[in-house]
Amino acid sequence: MVVATIKCVVVGDGAVGKTCLLISYTTNKFPSEYVPTVFDNYAVTVIVIGATQCRWLDECDGVCGQISESGTDSNPLRNRIGDEPYTLGLFDTAGQEDYDRLRPLSYPQTDVFLVCFSVTSPASFENVREKWFPEVHHHCPGVPCLIVGTQTDLRDDPAVREKLARQKMQPIRKEDGDRMAKELGAVKYVECSALTQYKLKDVFDEAIVAALEPAPKKSKKAGPYAPEGSRPVIDASQTRRMILGD
Repeated sequence: MVVATIKCVVVGDGAVGKTCLLISYTTNKFPSEYVPTVFDNYAVTVIVIGATQCRWLDECDGVCGQISESGTDSNPLRNRIGDEPYTLGLFDTAGQEDYDRLRPLSYPQTDVFLVCFSVTSPASFENVREKWFPEVHHHCPGVPCLIVGTQTDLRDDPAVREKLARQKMQPIRKEDGDRMAKELGAVKYVECSALTQYKLKDVFDEAIVAALEPAPKKSKKAGPYAPEGSRPVIDASQTRRMILGD
């Protein structure tokens, strides 16, 4: 079976939960210990049916979660995709500075980036603006990016809040993420918990939508890294494909 591939690369500071995000999504299990990533990749096969997505092609029971904007089923993707299977290739990267020269080797042919930070780490949030968006835009101009806030289960944790308060800081709020997404021209801001899986699937639903939808024409009010309107829709005629066994 021949299916098109969506390449999704995950970037962000070290220890913000990028690997946990991917492992929890692809295996439904949260990893028990932290192992710094150098480079890794995962793949899941999804079916996009109108405005719906089923993560596990081989185990689909016909009940798929909607891919939609603001919880509605009016997304224009419904009229464009049909019942197409896609391989969602997920590429994990190292956020540490030691890998700054190695990491961009995973960027070519990326369809969508997930730029991650921890909602409990204001420094990682600032690096979205100061490091990650400039790096991604330099290597892959015009590729859509989502900003992803991770570890939302710790946002209201008393110990976390107390530790931040001692530094005269506080957890990053959703409105902070929304504002940054607008300022930078990200597709949107989404947040989740890999531990509890709260809104975890939504992150990848939105990534698929961002990769498959053509970018709107860039307005004067768009952020500096907003994608241009010339990006093509990925479909079965794309040359970049994966051959799956019977």
